[in-house]
Amino acid sequence: MRASSIFRTVMGAEFDRLHPQLQRRFSVGLASGEACTGRGVMDRVWHGGGFVKPFLALGGTRNILVPRAGRHVPFTIENVPYVDTFGRETVSFVRTFDLPGRSRRFDAQMVLGPRGDRILDYLGTHQHLASDLHLRAEPDGSLLIRSGEHRFREGPVDVRVPGLIGGDAEVRESYDDATGRFRIRVRVVNRYFGPLFGYEGSFTAEYADVRGRDVRPGLRPLREEARA
Repeated sequence: MRASSIFRTVMGAEFDRLHPQLQRRFSVGLASGEACTGRGVMDRVWHGGGFVKPFLALGGTRNILVPRAGRHVPFTIENVPYVDTFGRETVSFVRTFDLPGRSRRFDAQMVLGPRGDRILDYLGTHQHLASDLHLRAEPDGSLLIRSGEHRFREGPVDVRVPGLIGGDAEVRESYDDATGRFRIRVRVVNRYFGPLFGYEGSFTAEYADVRGRDVRPGLRPLREEARA
C-alpha cells in the first residue's frame, strides 16, 4: 500500500495522473519518511510595477515574497516533513534565492485542513498569512496549484486580506524527461493591478530519509498559527 502524503490525501485518485517524478516529490511526508531538497537555477525572478516595491520590502522582512529581481539566480527548495506544535503533519516549502549581495528566503509551511479536503498554506516566519490551496493534475502530468483568499492572523486579529492589496498565486510544476529536471513557474497577480511577483526556472531533486531526525535549525517558523 502506498504511503499517503497530505497532497495525495487531498487529490485522491487524481494524484496518480501526475508524472511519476512529481508523485514522488509530493509524496514527501511522515508516512514516507522522506524529505526532498531541490537545487537549481531560476532563469528569472521578476517584479511588477514600482508600486509593488513597498509591499515586497515589507514581506521580505518576514520571508514572504522576494524583494529583489534577478536572472540566473541559484535556487534551493527544502521540503521537509515534521509535526508542528499543534500536532499537525507539516511539510516545509522553504525557498532560498542566492541573489547578489545576500540570499533571500520565501517560506511556507503546508498542513492538511481539519476536514482533510484541502491544504493550508501558512506564509512567512510568523505564519501571519494563510490561504487554502487548490491542486489539480494537468493532462500532461504537471501539477497546477492555485491559492484561495488570504487571511491575516496576529493575536486576536483574524481578517480576510482585501482583494485590493492581496495577490492570487499560481504555481505550475512539471518534470522534463529530456533533461531530468523539474520545471517550475510561479506568478502572483493582483486582480486590480496585475502581476506582482514571480519566478521560473528548473531544478534537480535529492531525497533523504528523515525518520527519527530533527528538523534542521532555522527551517521551522518562529511562530506557528493554530487557526485553519
